Amino acid sequence: MALLLPLFAFICGLGLASASFSTQLKTLFSSLLARCFIPFVIIYNMVFYQAGSLSLMFFSFTVAIFMFYFFRHIFKDKLRALCVSYVNLAWLGFPFALAIFGPEISAPMVALYVGGSVFGNIWAVTALNKEQQELSSIIKKVVFSPPVFALLIAFICRMIGVQNLQNHQILDALYSFAKVGMSFTGMCVLGMWLRRTQVQWADIFRSMNVFAMKILVGLVLCGLTYLFIPIPNINQYIGVMFLIFCLPPAANIVALETHYLGTGESARYIAAGTIVSCVLVFIYGSILHFV
Repeated sequence: MALLLPLFAFICGLGLASASFSTQLKTLFSSLLARCFIPFVIIYNMVFYQAGSLSLMFFSFTVAIFMFYFFRHIFKDKLRALCVSYVNLAWLGFPFALAIFGPEISAPMVALYVGGSVFGNIWAVTALNKEQQELSSIIKKVVFSPPVFALLIAFICRMIGVQNLQNHQILDALYSFAKVGMSFTGMCVLGMWLRRTQVQWADIFRSMNVFAMKILVGLVLCGLTYLFIPIPNINQYIGVMFLIFCLPPAANIVALETHYLGTGESARYIAAGTIVSCVLVFIYGSILHFV
């Protein structure tokens, strides 16, 4: 079921892409994913906290910063560096993680997503905006972003003792529904998006070269973290930690680029990266399941 649901949703997305209401449906699903399903999953997992979550948040945040400056040095281009470091952990990362590792991986995936989202809300704007951003404006944007706002709600819930409830079957049911909704809406949006995207082979080959470098960096960073950083339960988490190096650029980079720079160059990077990432994640999942 974990593998069939994302596949079914992706096929639905491919079919719905030609419908007259596909644009509205894509917007609806994206909004449900970002503002409803993912925040609820974050709140649930942070209320019923699992050891190692804070370490994983710090891991994804620091890794993203390292990747940004490392690839900016290589490419001499802030936009391309951002496309490498700010990855699609929302509507693509979650469905992939659930399909490969199962529902039990949702807690560490939440932590990785929160760290990556905090990076994205700070670096994506400051990297693309030619004007100097005020610190208060950056802080306000981060605090009121859905994942960080969900963390604040989770903190309040823990303060009033929700984690001590003996019977929380309703919350468990809502949590299960949110995970299914997260997987379905994410993969459905991916199908609708890829059906409408034009990508050339040159873009694919360029993206393959970038992913080859990302994978090497990921192997080194995950290896060093596994050996030297005392993250609780890292044996269970290391697989999903490496997954973030297989994910494509975040889809909202092109919206930010268009708004701040008036260009749409990142659309090609995102589209090609998404196609390559789908193949790469399939290979990665196959290796984990069959080797």
